[in-house]
Amino acid sequence: MQFGSRTLDVTTPQVMGILNITPDSFSDGGELFSAGQLQLQAVIDRASAMVNAGATMLDIGGESTRPGAVPVSSQQELDRVLPVLSALASRFDVVLSVDTSSALLITEAASVGAGLINDVRALTGPGALAAAAATGLPVCLMHMQGSPATMQQQPGYRDVVQEVIRFLQARVDVCIRGGVTGLLVDPGFGFGKTLQHNLVLLARLQELQVLELPILVGMSRKRMLGDIAGKPEKAREAAGIAAAVLAMQNGARIVRTHDVAGMVDAARVCQAVNSAAQRNWPPDGWKEST
Repeated sequence: MQFGSRTLDVTTPQVMGILNITPDSFSDGGELFSAGQLQLQAVIDRASAMVNAGATMLDIGGESTRPGAVPVSSQQELDRVLPVLSALASRFDVVLSVDTSSALLITEAASVGAGLINDVRALTGPGALAAAAATGLPVCLMHMQGSPATMQQQPGYRDVVQEVIRFLQARVDVCIRGGVTGLLVDPGFGFGKTLQHNLVLLARLQELQVLELPILVGMSRKRMLGDIAGKPEKAREAAGIAAAVLAMQNGARIVRTHDVAGMVDAARVCQAVNSAAQRNWPPDGWKEST
């Protein structure tokens, strides 16, 4: 799949490192700031560590979308994201994703090295669809019930998997009609979903393959893992890897994570097992029963 100037094989698992350049993200907010100011060298160092650990994609976010998060202005997002995007584009040969719903940032990011627009609001914001189409970049459409400010206030579904699929299919159709040609989908773990919703969605993730688009998942350090493992945010790496392996075995092709090194190993194991199964099936002498 083409991501701006770079091509990536999304038929095999890829690891996307998370770069939250925000003061208030749920598990790493403020880590790249000092005295209230974003430290560009700290961002570059973290990106370098992720790339060296095997990340093929980096996702840059200038607005927290944690439960209850307060929206930031487009100008604040621009001021946070564009210098980082420019610095990373000149240093690293990886796909740079911009986590945004802002039409203005979508437009500006395309001119300084972005290869993917990753929108938790699925291009429903003002002008976002037209801006994304004009860039020619692929877009990841995510499902969310409600908004970051309200999404965890009693979310409800009759069938969470089918409702996620219907929402994503509707947005895919709108985006194609609007001129967006490269699409990925994200079921939105933790976005307007209870623990039970998340678990059902993970168990039945393969059903999203009906959309015939690459599936991106992001469960890294999320509350669903803490509820299961009983661990604080930064102690959830093992739980995140376990969940990601299940997702990759059920069709996920991009895993978004804070903890790149372990996730790269997990992705390589999944790919090795899948490749071995494809090469050796059917085994010699095997005949289909009638």
